[in-house]
Amino acid sequence: MTDLYQKLLMEHSHHPRNFRKADHANRTAEASNPLCGDRVALYVELEGGIIEDISFQGEGCAILRAATSMMTEAVKGKSTADAQRLVGLFHCLVTGQDEVESEELGALAAFGSVRYYPARIKCATLGWHTLRAALEGKGATVPAD
Repeated sequence: MTDLYQKLLMEHSHHPRNFRKADHANRTAEASNPLCGDRVALYVELEGGIIEDISFQGEGCAILRAATSMMTEAVKGKSTADAQRLVGLFHCLVTGQDEVESEELGALAAFGSVRYYPARIKCATLGWHTLRAALEGKGATVPAD
């Protein structure tokens, strides 16, 4: 199973999904991690509380690209409440704060081993923090935590 997850992450890293600037985005947010150079800009098209389209641009490590790519696929078509719930579940998964059932996250469970590499947690969560800021309408720049 580990090999399967590793292949999935590499596929998303080398060929990220939704890597573009969404034409009709009405929510945006940007974030960066100056310690490692990761940066991401997220573009969300919200209509009636549903994420109709989501995309991102930026540069960074393989974990950032893969996590953000998979995040865009996971939340597209979901309500903002469901997307916010996924943000929380993903954060719990990669930090190990709470046990998360892998079925709840589907393919995103591939990031479960990130918790064993504390320096990489920020890489995996940067896009997710940016999503939370965009959904909350905070826009602007999100500091890396």
